[in-house]
Amino acid sequence: METNMETRTEAAADTTATMGRAAAAATFGGATAATAALGTLGMGNGPRSLWYLTLRKPPFQPPAAVFAPVWTALYSAIAYSGYRTYRAAPSPRRTAALALWGAQLALNGLWTPLFFGRKRARASLVDSTLLLGTAAGYAMTASKVDRKAAWTFVPYIGWLAFATLLNSEIVRRNRKRPWF
Repeated sequence: METNMETRTEAAADTTATMGRAAAAATFGGATAATAALGTLGMGNGPRSLWYLTLRKPPFQPPAAVFAPVWTALYSAIAYSGYRTYRAAPSPRRTAALALWGAQLALNGLWTPLFFGRKRARASLVDSTLLLGTAAGYAMTASKVDRKAAWTFVPYIGWLAFATLLNSEIVRRNRKRPWF
């Protein structure tokens, strides 16, 4: 009888742990998805707006069709990395990494409304630069907590570096516009 009770207790503990992991994964996925959705809501007509269409862009500007699949993959990596970091043993480094993860997500959510919604390319460049630094800081801190979580973030950091360069070039090529 006691063995049966122990088995049920272990099964209940496993179920609770699985539910806790699922809730954590849903939280990180949900926060990331909400950031993406709010950014999209704040973009107005975005890349179809007259403002954006008339900007001088660099020749290395990717076609519009590239952005949705790239960001879908990157947002998945962002959520997964945060979840993995959260699952690590509690420590001051994990706490610092998670704070940086949240900060980079907030900065990520600001970029689209700044650039497309408010047409503030310079302000979005500042945001992008801060975002790149914060994301790199997260990866460095997370690497001491969960190396896989940090490596999962590397493509995102690469894309952010490219996006910051692209934003910088748009600012440079359009700096004489009075409303820019």
